[in-house]
Amino acid sequence: MTRKLKLGVIQMTVNEDKEIALKKAVDNIDFLASKGATVIVLPEMFNCPYETLRFPAYAEEAGGISYTMMQEAAKRNKIYLIAGSMPEKEADRIYNTSFIFSPTGECIGRHRKMHLFDIDIQNGQYFMESETLTAGDDITVFDTEFGKMGVAICYDVRFPELARLMAERGAKILIYPAAFNMTTGPMHWELLLRSRAVDQQVYTVGCAPARQYDANYISYGNSIIVNPWGEIMGRLNDEEGYLLGELDFDEVYQVREQLPLTKHLRKDLYTLKALKEK
Repeated sequence: MTRKLKLGVIQMTVNEDKEIALKKAVDNIDFLASKGATVIVLPEMFNCPYETLRFPAYAEEAGGISYTMMQEAAKRNKIYLIAGSMPEKEADRIYNTSFIFSPTGECIGRHRKMHLFDIDIQNGQYFMESETLTAGDDITVFDTEFGKMGVAICYDVRFPELARLMAERGAKILIYPAAFNMTTGPMHWELLLRSRAVDQQVYTVGCAPARQYDANYISYGNSIIVNPWGEIMGRLNDEEGYLLGELDFDEVYQVREQLPLTKHLRKDLYTLKALKEK
């Protein structure tokens, strides 16, 4: 098993016209694949504005145009694609969903955002995803030839319990399509991604939309890759751009040998258990 992969992170602006947004995503995927990326990540809600009351109008069932175009892009470029997230419709419910595609175009994972972003910060951001979205309930870890990977979405990063469960299921990298805002982003974005890397001894990736000052919801941007020591390998600013870097999962094992946190867990005193199992 090869443990080295080339990771591509796309920080793009989001267009209100879904067709334009999807074409832009595909063009970016094609470009990073041409640069050698074997795993590519898109931002949260890459195909629609991040506004709760607009999610129903953009929502699609699995197999819709957004799903199909991402599936085809993964297959054509022979890459693993973490297709950011999009509003997914199932019956009368809408989820904030990340679909994961293999180099053959197979859907090998689906993460529905577990923790809905319902906040009301004094003199800051107000946002209520639960106005239109339903929370997911699956822990998402999938296999690749490089090793296992975990995916969660944005607000999920604030819950170390979920990160621990993904790591315990073998994930060596935790990937978070996200859209932190201008209140929480400057304070917590880097802190949380580095914290999850350090406490789980894994790579972490945060992929956000580029900042659009004329949008109703302004993304902080600053997409980032962190290694298992908590060191920043690459970080963007607020503008559109790419991160492209080589990750070696052997580094996860090396860090865990030097600082064996999992061996020092006091399971005689505390445990973490997923109550819902697939």
